[in-house]
Amino acid sequence: MTITIAPHSAHPLTLNRLGYGTMRLTGPDIWGEPANRPEALEILKTAVASGVNFLDTADYYGEDVTNRLIAEALHPYPAGLVICTKVGATRRPDKSWVPFNTPENLRTSIDNNLRTLRQEQIQLVHLRLMGHGPVPLAEQLGAMFEMQREGKILHVGLSNVTREELEAGLQLGPIATVENMYSYAQRTTVQLPHGANPGGEEVLDLCEQHGIPLIPFFSLIHGLPKAGNKLAELAQKYRVSEAQLNIAWLLHRSPWILPIPGTSSLAHLRENVKAAEIQLSAEDMAYLG
Repeated sequence: MTITIAPHSAHPLTLNRLGYGTMRLTGPDIWGEPANRPEALEILKTAVASGVNFLDTADYYGEDVTNRLIAEALHPYPAGLVICTKVGATRRPDKSWVPFNTPENLRTSIDNNLRTLRQEQIQLVHLRLMGHGPVPLAEQLGAMFEMQREGKILHVGLSNVTREELEAGLQLGPIATVENMYSYAQRTTVQLPHGANPGGEEVLDLCEQHGIPLIPFFSLIHGLPKAGNKLAELAQKYRVSEAQLNIAWLLHRSPWILPIPGTSSLAHLRENVKAAEIQLSAEDMAYLG
């Protein structure tokens, strides 16, 4: 199963429909070095060897931990590998998440990502929106599109967006992808300590209309309801884990969804990759709702 990013552009990217999100490779609270650095490096190598050709990262994971791990494990990068990063946020020493989204901030972040990832151009960058702050969306996206014209960015996406924000973004320029929280159990907006996270269900139909891949994050953290649910029943039927069935549900929910389940466990990575082989029937999907 493949998916194409920016299918109508001059530089489309065709990807296998299961990526890997690197955030969980960091230490506790998405901060600091991994507890097991050799395993973290092996996870990245194994993911790519298993056919994963889309990695999701950000320079504020760690900070800069996942970018450095990716470069150490995989550079020089194999042909066809797409590394997607995020800008628009940063971390304070107290581990809080705060906006970093002025045009100057965004340029600083892009230059930092280029340096730590050892790249001359980033193939896909998500502008993460951090609520209704003082910097208008048009100003943030304007800076992103300017760096795209300069060649520092190939494609621009949006992350953590409401339907209204996506509609506004589409009026400002080509939006290649959307990255929102989305899973079987968490489909609409959820409140987290650092703010609201809009859900994937709120923008999925708009993404489908415009040929925009939807990339779910936190799909395993918030994706598993309590035992005794329909997901657990079908998981038992197919003799797979609920986490695996959650990934399969996302893959069957729409051909425009590109899951990026993350893990700090090599064993769980292998389980997640296997989930792409699970075939759910129309009756299964109707039962899950």
